[in-house]
Amino acid sequence: MLVGIFIALRVYVADQFVIPTDSMRPTLIPGDYVLVNKLIAGARIYDRLDFKDGDPLECHRTRGWRKVRHNDIVVFNFPINRSKNRMEFKINYVYAKRCVGLPGDTVEIRNGYFRNNRYDGILGVAEEQRKLSETPDSLIAGNVIHAFPFDFKHYGWTIKEFGPLYVPCRGGRVELDAVNFRLYRLVIEYETGKRLALDRQGHLSLGGEPIDRYTFRGDYYFFCGDQVLDSNDSRYWGFVPEEFIVGVVTRITYSRDRLDGEFRWDRLLKRVERP
Repeated sequence: MLVGIFIALRVYVADQFVIPTDSMRPTLIPGDYVLVNKLIAGARIYDRLDFKDGDPLECHRTRGWRKVRHNDIVVFNFPINRSKNRMEFKINYVYAKRCVGLPGDTVEIRNGYFRNNRYDGILGVAEEQRKLSETPDSLIAGNVIHAFPFDFKHYGWTIKEFGPLYVPCRGGRVELDAVNFRLYRLVIEYETGKRLALDRQGHLSLGGEPIDRYTFRGDYYFFCGDQVLDSNDSRYWGFVPEEFIVGVVTRITYSRDRLDGEFRWDRLLKRVERP
């Protein structure tokens, strides 16, 4: 019975994850064990459990207290299968990042600082963005500074100068052309299961049928790490489907140094504060 209660609590209420990298410094550091509250946005319940990596995610979400908000730190399943260059669910591969863009927002980065057309406050950690802003481009490695969609001819976006980029929301519509389809290809192919292609004449097709606009079926998010000079996040691979969200980080339960195992008493039950 106790085992059943424990499992139910992990599924419906909260779970614990360990932070493995520096990407969320200074808010979270390697060795932090964080409490992920599933009641906030609603617990994700799998409709079937016999799927393999790459199979469509079939799930529903319990009624939550509220939607994910700007600046929430969220644990989610990493959305991209790099070897197949497509959006895909993988059950045991999760990230923790800060929410910079909600469904329907337009996000951008100017001189290293996050901007959002529907949020006037600070997004993330301003001090880390200041460090990025003051770092000369020549001192940032090419595989770090160049950003999604890696179309250097038409966009040339970097982690210092990025966007504006519309974050897809359910019912939102975009006009598609021979250039901007690269921004939404992964989402469109994920939702439809069809290939979005550009022919030599510059015509777009989805599953072989001509297409010049698309209406999104789901909600998506734009997540970034607080340590903006060292974080693998949406600046490089784009959007996260709402159904990939596990929960919202609310507290550090405890922390151990990953090198010597020393217990960090100053982080015990520390609340994760919003900017």
